[in-house]
Amino acid sequence: MAELVENLEDRIEEITLVPSGGGKFEITVNENLVYSKLKTKRHAEAGEVLALVRKIQ
Repeated sequence: MAELVENLEDRIEEITLVPSGGGKFEITVNENLVYSKLKTKRHAEAGEVLALVRKIQ
């Protein structure tokens, strides 16, 4: 999350962190799922989520 804030601070209006169990880690932007650890079955690599978020902006 820090990577998103550092790089997109001027574009982010709101960030919500929703705690959950079971290894769930998902990034949603404007109600669109951008990354899901459950679907990929792996942790995101450094810069991966930032690149995905930048693609949709």
